[in-house]
Amino acid sequence: MARNAPVVFGGITVQPGESRTIDLNVARLYTHSDMAIPIHVINGRQEGPCLFVSGVIHGDEIIGVEIIRRLLRKPVLKRLRGTLVAIPIVNVFGFINQSRYLPDRRDLNRFFPGSKTGSLTSRLADMLMTEVVSKCTHGIDLHSGSNHRENLPQLRAYLDDPETLRLAQAFGAPVIMDANLLEGSLRQAAKDSHIQMLLYEGGEALRFNESAIRMGMSGVIAVMRAIRMLPEVKRRSRIKPVVSQSSTWVRASISGLVSSQLQLGQQVSEGEKIGDVVDPYGEAREPIIAKADGIVVGRLNLPLVHRGDAIFHIARIQDPAAGEASMETYLQEFEPDL
Repeated sequence: MARNAPVVFGGITVQPGESRTIDLNVARLYTHSDMAIPIHVINGRQEGPCLFVSGVIHGDEIIGVEIIRRLLRKPVLKRLRGTLVAIPIVNVFGFINQSRYLPDRRDLNRFFPGSKTGSLTSRLADMLMTEVVSKCTHGIDLHSGSNHRENLPQLRAYLDDPETLRLAQAFGAPVIMDANLLEGSLRQAAKDSHIQMLLYEGGEALRFNESAIRMGMSGVIAVMRAIRMLPEVKRRSRIKPVVSQSSTWVRASISGLVSSQLQLGQQVSEGEKIGDVVDPYGEAREPIIAKADGIVVGRLNLPLVHRGDAIFHIARIQDPAAGEASMETYLQEFEPDL
């Protein structure tokens, strides 16, 4: 195996065998204080891929911070080949304010690849692409549900690409969503730059979900092994992910309070009653009906809804038995001990 080369991020050179934390300056606040994105670079002694792992593109989706914190403490990284670039907090502005957005009220994940002369959001996207993403061969972006919604641990990826599908299966989340590439998203910008990228979803905004954190960290390490950044191991996750080609949201037909015991990962059948929406006085009640056969991959935890609000996210799957087996194995491997 050939010796690795030095890498440069933010104008700082990181030699083979060296680790550095580097601040990428974004902008000054109007208080005259500098705002920077901290990244941690581990450059292995031997050559290999360059992987970025990013969190908090949406400022309130904080699960990536904990996944990356635990990842960086793993002793196996001493055997790293290639380069790992960890960016636990991309949207520093939103993270500080516990908000999804940047100060200009824009969604960063709709502004890639960005512009050096655009809005604050567009400039941040450009800096991340220029200083980090464009220098990498692979990427994993870490997200959670937003706006009081919780997601089952799942992978979202462009599965028409065989290598992306291979890496998504290696990650080992119970469900893989064949997700369209949205214009302005980091996944779209990465694909345009010929970078293999996965997006992980798990848990809820502004919360740490232990099983989703464990799954996320395990998945990142599994992908690193799959691209030979880390040594292979004999014992692998027993989860056999199910692939969903499409999904649908079940929405409230009236405004009111949600009454349902449906849990993430449960199987549902089209036409099945999965709950009710009731008004505060018991004068109105409308059933919540599943719109497809599949598995529940997202749910609204806030019981208050207006007519049309999304309540449950159902991923269509062709093999219910495989979905049940995948969920059972996931719970056995990653559910915290009680």
